[in-house]
Amino acid sequence: MIVRKSNAEWRGDLKTGAGTVALGSGAYSGPYSFQSRFESGTGTNPEELIAAAHAGCYSMAFSFAISLAGFAPKRAHTVASVKLEPAAGGGFAITGIELVMEAVIPAIEEAQFQAIAADAKANCPVSKALAAVPISLRATLVSE
Repeated sequence: MIVRKSNAEWRGDLKTGAGTVALGSGAYSGPYSFQSRFESGTGTNPEELIAAAHAGCYSMAFSFAISLAGFAPKRAHTVASVKLEPAAGGGFAITGIELVMEAVIPAIEEAQFQAIAADAKANCPVSKALAAVPISLRATLVSE
């Protein structure tokens, strides 16, 4: 079993307080605030971190699935957009995630590419963890 850890600390109230997040690996540590989450302030936010995790996981899952199908992936680039909106009962909720991926895969047909891309979305561990939220995928096969 693999266990990954990160941590966060918040000081103060919601609007004027501030926090820090740190990845357990030490690869990133930085600030977050009300402004960085709900406005356009400096720092990160939980939704941005979820988007990064999802984009990274999906790109790896897709590359693995392409390799299993007998193709040699050259590049898979994914942008994940996490949508945060006011919730009906108050507060906020993540209401959807959009994955936009483009890949360079020599000698693959479009239909097989799309099938593998969809399967990777369904089987990416982060997609599985976020299954309570609608996740869309737009996959584009590009040439070098």
